[in-house]
Amino acid sequence: MLSLPPLALYVHIPWCVRKCPYCDFNSHRAPEALPQREYVAALLADLEQDLPLVWGRTVTSVFFGGGTPSLFSGEAIGEFLQGAAARLRFRPDLEVTLETNPGTVEHDRFDAYARAGVNRLSFGIQSFDDGCLARLGRIHDAAQAERAVKLAQDAGFSNINLDLMYALPGQTTAMALADLERAIALDPAHLSHYQLTLEPGTPFARQPPAGIPEGDDAWDMQEACQTRLAEAGYAQYEVSAYAREGRQCAHNLNYWRFGDYLGIGAGAHGKITLPADGTILRRWKLKHPKTYMDAAAGDARIGGDEHLAAERRPFDYMLNALRLREGFPLADFEARTGLARATIAPKLADLSERGLLDVAEEWVRPSELGWRFLNDVMAAFLP
Repeated sequence: MLSLPPLALYVHIPWCVRKCPYCDFNSHRAPEALPQREYVAALLADLEQDLPLVWGRTVTSVFFGGGTPSLFSGEAIGEFLQGAAARLRFRPDLEVTLETNPGTVEHDRFDAYARAGVNRLSFGIQSFDDGCLARLGRIHDAAQAERAVKLAQDAGFSNINLDLMYALPGQTTAMALADLERAIALDPAHLSHYQLTLEPGTPFARQPPAGIPEGDDAWDMQEACQTRLAEAGYAQYEVSAYAREGRQCAHNLNYWRFGDYLGIGAGAHGKITLPADGTILRRWKLKHPKTYMDAAAGDARIGGDEHLAAERRPFDYMLNALRLREGFPLADFEARTGLARATIAPKLADLSERGLLDVAEEWVRPSELGWRFLNDVMAAFLP
């Protein structure tokens, strides 16, 4: 039987100052005057339409992603949160994360975000090397990044994540470690550290830049950086996530544990468990901001609905849960997919025999070998 997992709220703000050449997210160049009030009204209308899917449930976290949410004022973010709180039940210790770009925030705006209810910031820094930043098409430099983080700390934010990438064009292991040193010196609670990938449809995929570390070079870089992060007190709890004790991202943990989330905003995706129907609904919204805003008050805002077929659920579950160092309890697999553990027992046994999974009576986690070949382990669960 399907059981209700925790519920989160994802809010997509789709505009950026300039789209980066490696980015495949739903982001659009910002107009000279952002339609903040109109977009917040559309978000609340969209939320209103989705409420019947989650009546009576408590929201455990809110995440403003993009795009660049920090293009919006604290007042606009606060207006949405107040409207959402009037429609949903928020947990008292709600984690509210806002993604920010160092080139789009100032000190008074951090104060306004805090007043609005934001209590966690995620900075898209990517590198502290100005040459690497220029090759990535970022709009900020290293000095602006450091200044923005310090200003946020001065405004009272202690729960801060820094996004860093490695295997960048022209980057060496020494350069990647130098990026980490500058990040660690800022003492963030959390670090996201992930490899640059060439996503289909992006300018980088169409014309890859020269000098991207590959194969063993990228692996050596990753291992060196993981060692340094551990030495600095950041425990790896997910493929690309490292945190001080007790500072893991609650919102992302909910994704990885196959929790539910409402997706509100242009191009936002959601996943909702419907135990009465025995189904899991995936829903996504129209991608273009204007088309979305025009349709937000009705069913036309929906880009698509998919009821996740039983044969697809093991793969979808593993695609998330196996990213966690801790793995997952088999009881959670049963509760969150509605399938018996016998459904995956043959594949678990095979992967265990091959040394890719550690399978105990009630718990499954990737082995060290499986951690290195995680994509292959996940693919074993494809229907």
